[in-house]
Amino acid sequence: MRNVIAIRQGQAQLVEGDSWQLLREQEAPLPTGALILPLHRWLAQPSGYHGLWLGPDDDVESLQLWLGVLPLIAIDFPSFRDGRGYSQAYLLRTRLGWQGELRAVGDVLRDQLSHMRQCGFDSFAVREDKSAADALKGLQGMSVLYGRSVIEPRPLFRRR
Repeated sequence: MRNVIAIRQGQAQLVEGDSWQLLREQEAPLPTGALILPLHRWLAQPSGYHGLWLGPDDDVESLQLWLGVLPLIAIDFPSFRDGRGYSQAYLLRTRLGWQGELRAVGDVLRDQLSHMRQCGFDSFAVREDKSAADALKGLQGMSVLYGRSVIEPRPLFRRR
């Protein structure tokens, strides 16, 4: 994947040479390498080597048995107007306790990154026609968070 930003040791950085390949099409023989498969395809052959991606209608809680072997979960944003992926990420991080890499894919734009980070995403595949270097600035969008989030569960009034 190109245009990937990742949070590593608290710092956002561009990822050079990301090895993950998002598979959207139903290819009969799987290509070689690190793949991100659609949920239904991954469930047909659960593997600790391949990651999976969730569509907006996929049930996050169906992954509970597999969280220990998944190297990466990607959540698809088919449109920047579709916010269901924020809820899926929040549930994975808070209710299910997912600690692995959580990547936003699809229609991912600069203005969304800070909010995605608050919901628990730690990597972002920025849309191919946009600059990842410019999108990196989107992670500096909010200096003070009033409400609770995955990365700061205490609301502002509790932090004083």
